[in-house]
Amino acid sequence: MAGRKNAIACRFGYNRPIVGRLGVASLPKPIHSMSPQPAPQIHSAEEVVRLANRRFYAAFESLDLAQMEAVWSHDDSVECVQPGWDLLLGWDEVRERWARVFANTSRVRVALSGVRVRVEGSVGWVACTARVTTAFPEGFDEAVVQATNIFVLREGEWLLAAHHASILPVAAESESTVQ
Repeated sequence: MAGRKNAIACRFGYNRPIVGRLGVASLPKPIHSMSPQPAPQIHSAEEVVRLANRRFYAAFESLDLAQMEAVWSHDDSVECVQPGWDLLLGWDEVRERWARVFANTSRVRVALSGVRVRVEGSVGWVACTARVTTAFPEGFDEAVVQATNIFVLREGEWLLAAHHASILPVAAESESTVQ
């Protein structure tokens, strides 16, 4: 199947976006062209931080500790507040909590909305609403949370330095969606 997908991509002349070590991504570009290739376009810092935020939630959905480790900065300055839990300080505490969450969870799905991104220098932050559906061996849970994720640019890569999520009242969300 992978060969077929590559053949289709070649037929239509596009390849996948590439995220480089400097935290920039090039737009898809034609593989074959009769005219000279234009210089690759660079995404804005806000777009790259938005991609880093997506990587964080993809790591959460994967329940794979290695993927979660890849999106976080690994130092004593990181912070994490998950709904209903105390503040975690430093990478060791944050990693241990994710390991416990993943060990006790069968499946996670996250749907983001209201994503707002801001970047100032080497710090970027994302505020978003996340509908998190979690399956456990004994059932499932769904929550709507307001999250703030702070990313720092380290060695050319945007890494998560702080995650704070608070549960939103379901009644407030229901009222806002009723027509």
